[in-house]
Amino acid sequence: MKNDLKRAAALKYQPEKDSAPRLVAKGSGWLAEKIIQTAREHNIPLREDQHLIEILSNLDCYEEIPPSLYKAVAEILVFIYKMNNKVLTAL
Repeated sequence: MKNDLKRAAALKYQPEKDSAPRLVAKGSGWLAEKIIQTAREHNIPLREDQHLIEILSNLDCYEEIPPSLYKAVAEILVFIYKMNNKVLTAL
């Protein structure tokens, strides 16, 4: 039986402080909904990637992402930067 439980994760990256993005939240079910709701309340772009969430859910909170995920997370950061530019351009 396929697991249809919603899952979510949140990453934080402070280039001046971190050498790589860190996992700052993860969860499934109601906790995933709360992570998504909080992101929306703070206008944080969301991106759905089932393969990445599978990998991120195996990390500990506040752990830096491993080098094997740099490419996938870089793609997400590019997506976020593009979304932020669209919002700034619209203002």
